[in-house]
Amino acid sequence: MQNNSSNPSRIEQFFERLVFGYRPAVLAILVALLSFLTWQGLQVRPEASFTKMIPGNHEFINNYMDYRKELADLGNVVRIVVESKDGDIFTPEFQQVLQQVTDEVFYVPGVNRDGLKSLWTPNVRWQEVTEEGFVGGAVIPNGYDGSAAMVAKLKENVFKSGQVGVLVGNNFQSAVILAPLQDVNPETGQPLNYRELSDYLEQNVRDKYSSDTVQIRIVGFAKVIGDLIDGAVQVVMFFGLAVLITFALLWGYSRCLRSTFAVLACSIFAVFCQLGVLNLLGYGINPYSMLVPFLVFAIGVSHGVQIISATIHNVVRGADKFDAAKLAFRSLYVAGITALVSDAIGFTTLMVIDIGVIRELAIAASIGVAVIIVTNLVALPIIASYIGVSDAGVRYARARADQPTLVERLFAGFARPQKAKAVLAIALVLVGAGAWYSQYMKIGDLDAGAPELRPDSRYNRDNAYLVDNYSTSTDVFVVMAKTEAEQCIAYGNLVWMDQLAAHLGNVPGVQKVASVADVSKFGNFGMNEGSLKWYGLNRNQFVTNASVAKAPPGLINADCSMAPVLVFLNDHKAETLDQVVAAVRHFNEEFAPDSVEFLMAAGNAGIESATNSVIEKAQVEMLIWVYGVVIALCLLTFRSPRIVLAVVLPLMLTSILGQALMALMGIGVKVATLPVIALGVGIGVDYGIYIFSKVREALAQGKSLLESYAYTLHQTGKAVAFTGITLAIGVATWVFSPIKFQADMGLLLTFMFVWNMLGALVLVPAIAWLLRIGADNTAQVEPRNSQQTGRVERKPAERTVVEETA
Repeated sequence: MQNNSSNPSRIEQFFERLVFGYRPAVLAILVALLSFLTWQGLQVRPEASFTKMIPGNHEFINNYMDYRKELADLGNVVRIVVESKDGDIFTPEFQQVLQQVTDEVFYVPGVNRDGLKSLWTPNVRWQEVTEEGFVGGAVIPNGYDGSAAMVAKLKENVFKSGQVGVLVGNNFQSAVILAPLQDVNPETGQPLNYRELSDYLEQNVRDKYSSDTVQIRIVGFAKVIGDLIDGAVQVVMFFGLAVLITFALLWGYSRCLRSTFAVLACSIFAVFCQLGVLNLLGYGINPYSMLVPFLVFAIGVSHGVQIISATIHNVVRGADKFDAAKLAFRSLYVAGITALVSDAIGFTTLMVIDIGVIRELAIAASIGVAVIIVTNLVALPIIASYIGVSDAGVRYARARADQPTLVERLFAGFARPQKAKAVLAIALVLVGAGAWYSQYMKIGDLDAGAPELRPDSRYNRDNAYLVDNYSTSTDVFVVMAKTEAEQCIAYGNLVWMDQLAAHLGNVPGVQKVASVADVSKFGNFGMNEGSLKWYGLNRNQFVTNASVAKAPPGLINADCSMAPVLVFLNDHKAETLDQVVAAVRHFNEEFAPDSVEFLMAAGNAGIESATNSVIEKAQVEMLIWVYGVVIALCLLTFRSPRIVLAVVLPLMLTSILGQALMALMGIGVKVATLPVIALGVGIGVDYGIYIFSKVREALAQGKSLLESYAYTLHQTGKAVAFTGITLAIGVATWVFSPIKFQADMGLLLTFMFVWNMLGALVLVPAIAWLLRIGADNTAQVEPRNSQQTGRVERKPAERTVVEETA
């Protein structure tokens, strides 16, 4: 494929005639299509799903799905903490509020009512050993009326229930309502809407029952997602700010209001059209794909600037508005389509990650890039051919036509041997430093609580309160002990569960391990007058059966073929999860029990460990696919392995440095941050493709590499630098987001935008010199007046724009 504007191929001539020969019809079709998609885009709604956050086909997840019903209250659970600000929970006033909150939560749409637990639900019971054997009942006494005697009885029952540190705070100043959630809202039959659920809990629980004496705290996956969606809505404000910043910089760049508005309008329409296509496909926007509309806008501006810059350049050289737009389209649409197809396919490689939200992000980004081909590479040149360039823009461009731009003065010399050698040496040092620090990059969460939110967010404060005041953590790792049917409480199997519990109890980060074996021990203890010497497992199966007769629900499944071993953790940091997984694997490998199989993993921490495992494996595979696609498309376009290396090597340096930055900043690789690496590569390749499309054009005219690079900087260098800086400034505003992972993404993308831009302008010519690109042309002599202008003077043999269009 050639990209010589003076000698277009037949295919290029066909598309050029199609777009500009039927301008009114093409524009009318595009306006109708974009209007329809924009209307559809306004219908899109935020969404989130627990199942989309977890890997779809992982050993741990498959095991969890096999026993999902039995483990319902150990997966997607909301915990509502009712805290007494004055005194303890054993007052009639507090118990009345706790009862009201429990009743309110019972009717929350999507709550699994069978699994709801509170001091006021009948499935929370107490028991004790007496001379007559076991006695027990519901924690709330029959006939409770709030009298002092009844409150005293309630207090006694709480102590006997074993719920201190579980449903009751260790300091007796708060109580927990544990509400498992279903994936589907039974009232609507639709997937559970976490934003609506979060709003419902805020309005009907927190706001309704909070007072001077009672404080409500809410934690759980659903609340995290709700807070993320609420915070992500503020991205609209950052998007508006980015548009304003881009407008100001675009106007300063072109001094042409009509061109500025055209670029912004096409880029904004690209965003709405992308959302419209997503809506037609049945997708919404989740908190993790909120960055995609901004990236679509950013990529649209990037390509729009190239079109407008080329149009203005052609007008200054004497073309009318129609010919100027037509020439801009001719010279850039091959490079533009190559870059955008590279972006789209590169984003599609995220599909190798078997996590729903990342796959939806990949689909959204790919659709957005495809839309930009229509809005910014087709519609924008047509619009430019009608509106032209304002007189102010032409005067501004002409006044600077013979003056070297700042970009030319700064970067023209990097194709010379002396500077190229220095740049390459610095690049090698950066590669070494980046590779060294990137080895310390971690997978998964590096902070306690919800790292997606700020440490001082209300959710993380609520979670910290739970961790500080309760013995059982909210981070639960579940190992499933699988046996033959009716064999889960066989003596031999209980022994193995007890051994595993002892083994895991010594792992750093583990608070407590519980299973049906503990219930059996307590049962034997109770049936033998509370004698401690009987606190253990009994070989007599009939005794064992009796000891677990009153086992709490959830510790044995219906046919007694699975019993969960609950591992309560200090946190869900990657290091903690890795240690637990390694300990279970070591136990299985060392002892390999015949009668019981210990399967991982369920619980929020178990699912998190599966997600970390998928991400750790996928990050390398994803980069291989991304770079493979970029290399293949660049090779197809430029037909030169040396040019491909010159385009790709700066991107690789940026990737290495990005990983090093994540390690230094304490940003883990997880669902929220992994896509940024691929997105940075996809956007960065645009710069190199535009640079080399012009370098190749100049080389085809017989220029040396030094002359070709000076020509390139004059043609497109300013646009590349402007785009990189504009995008970096726009995305840098994310640093102020209330959502921490968006702030992290803003920091990473700002870094990648700047470094990709510098790599294209500094490292690309140095690598081109090293690979002797253009060495077959005339000797590399200093272009005339290059010391003063940094540009090549146009030779008399070169045709004018008017001649080219003729």
